[in-house]
Amino acid sequence: MSQLVAFGLPGVPLGCVFALMGAGLVLTYRASGVFNLAFGAQAYVSALVFYVSVNHGWPKWAAAILAIVVLSPALGLLLDRIIFRYTRNASQFVKLVPALGLLIVLPSAAQMIFGDSTRLSPPALLLDTSKVYFHFVGFAVNGNELSTTVITILAVAFLWSMLKFTKLGLEMRAVVESPRLAQLHGVRSDLIGAVAWVLSSLFAGLAGVLLAPLYAQLSSLNFTDLLVAAIAAGAFGAFVSLPLTLIGGVFLGIAQELISGYLPTGSTIAAGVPSAFPFIVLLVLLIALPRFRVKREVSDPMQGCEPPPPCLDAPRRPTAVFVGSRILAAALAISFAVSVLTWIPSNWVFTLGLGVAYSVIFLSIVLLTGMSGQVSLAQATFAGIGAFTTGQLAIHLGLSVIAGALIGGLIAAGAGILLALPTLRLGGIALALGTLGFALVVSDIFFPLSWVGNGGSGISVPRPAIGAVSLASNRSFMILALIVLVVASVAVALIRSGTVGRELAAVRGSEVGAESIGINTRRLRILTIALAAGLAGIGGAIYGSLEGSVSSNDFSYEMSLIFVVVVATVGVRTISGAIEAGLAYAVLSQLISTLPSRYASLLAFLFGLAALTYVRHPEGVVDYVKRSILNLSETVLAYFGYHGIGLRFTSGYVTCDVGDGNGLAGDDRLEAKRDVDGGA
Repeated sequence: MSQLVAFGLPGVPLGCVFALMGAGLVLTYRASGVFNLAFGAQAYVSALVFYVSVNHGWPKWAAAILAIVVLSPALGLLLDRIIFRYTRNASQFVKLVPALGLLIVLPSAAQMIFGDSTRLSPPALLLDTSKVYFHFVGFAVNGNELSTTVITILAVAFLWSMLKFTKLGLEMRAVVESPRLAQLHGVRSDLIGAVAWVLSSLFAGLAGVLLAPLYAQLSSLNFTDLLVAAIAAGAFGAFVSLPLTLIGGVFLGIAQELISGYLPTGSTIAAGVPSAFPFIVLLVLLIALPRFRVKREVSDPMQGCEPPPPCLDAPRRPTAVFVGSRILAAALAISFAVSVLTWIPSNWVFTLGLGVAYSVIFLSIVLLTGMSGQVSLAQATFAGIGAFTTGQLAIHLGLSVIAGALIGGLIAAGAGILLALPTLRLGGIALALGTLGFALVVSDIFFPLSWVGNGGSGISVPRPAIGAVSLASNRSFMILALIVLVVASVAVALIRSGTVGRELAAVRGSEVGAESIGINTRRLRILTIALAAGLAGIGGAIYGSLEGSVSSNDFSYEMSLIFVVVVATVGVRTISGAIEAGLAYAVLSQLISTLPSRYASLLAFLFGLAALTYVRHPEGVVDYVKRSILNLSETVLAYFGYHGIGLRFTSGYVTCDVGDGNGLAGDDRLEAKRDVDGGA
């Protein structure tokens, strides 16, 4: 019994850490309807400002006021005003992408502003971390553990009382349910939403300053890992109950310490289980709790009062423009293939080959999210399964890399089915968090195994050979990569235009409606997740063979988050968007690698910043630019008297494209838009 207490008690302060972060998540979710995955990044920024201020001679109280009372609320107010006030009636994916963008942008911006130097021994806010204040059943309690535990309990009690018993808490909950209905009752929805973000950001700053001393080094990755564990604590209360979040956090902390104490040392699995335990619990809770078993998102009953969102499908174009764009695209593709096989330097051929491999992986996101509306935060994990399978089969069995890639795709598809079966009833943010938990479990437990990914050391993945023809050179391998990309693109296009694609479109529009006309949504979801996972596995195999060796760091859960942000930013609904996203990500990575180390995170910053525009332009940046150019060309040609293109007039919320009767029969249409474009 004494050993049980000795192992479990150190987990209480750790559990309070989980609970404090989880309480901030619950507050944001209950008060704004946004699951703020950037909460950890906000906490990191506040901790960094506090650290830098103290190191520059500021008193701790002044640095704390700057970081917690001034910076954090100001950041929360800014985020609400420029981003999240526009997402109150949006889908969970539209809410999720900007949050993921902020998760990337804030640490990247902080690194570029304050530099990338190592920051050791973060200072404690209140009590000395090196001083033991008392002993409890043989456990020495230092100052930071004591202050974190006490402040967490007080913070959770305050938030619970505020949401439960005050008028402000009632108004916050009402605004989340229906901003317009709340306004009819005299509630200022915009003001309440802003107050909610200011308050939640204040707690993010408090959490960041309090939790930084738990680690020997101040790093954004520590806060991201803490955030994911805090999600599991919030799941105990279904992201609604603050007391249950506190209980869940303490339970996770104690259980994690007990597992670490009782499991044998020296085992790879034993080393990974304690860190993965919160994510295993998260998966179990998401599957087991009835609250998460929703088939569709609950929408505002007065959402019909809002102007309809812009159409995400490509606009209809005159035949001449359509044919011309196809000819131009084909010419560019042929020029690209000829260039990489002739005059482009070998190092850039390698970079473009990485872009092709990324494009194949990104096509899986288009298939899963763009076509079916399901959100997966584990596509990099499926890519890793494909890459590691290919390498292991080639090294130990001497199997061809091409055959190994196909088998790796099949195994990744099988893993997708294993993920799909227990998560069939999940929807919205619950499905996204379930896939994130799956990615973390695989990354912490399975990828470190020597017979899977061999941890950080990684494994070799050789270049393929077809008979006596070796594809060891970058140019020859590029031919294979392009063939795989073309086949994958054609396959996705056929799925979209076929029966499965039409069924997916129906499910994306209304799952209940799709079931009412006889569509088997369960079978369709399993099939889609399996196909997307298999496609990502093949893309990962191409990536691994091109690199020559891969490790678990290449397929971490952070990479899955970045992949979603990149594809959503460029265009998640189109095949061309996935290809453009892959090539852009690889080329920009190569260009930024030549900059000083301070700007190593510039690429993540740029894509994360672009993701913040997703609320206004969910069709993607590239499609938005294409539409703008098309509208401009129509206006210019019409101005010079060219007939057959059509004119665009805008009045209020309705944009009219009107043909002149010369070659535009059936093309007259009304396109509803959320924002006024201005007269044309």
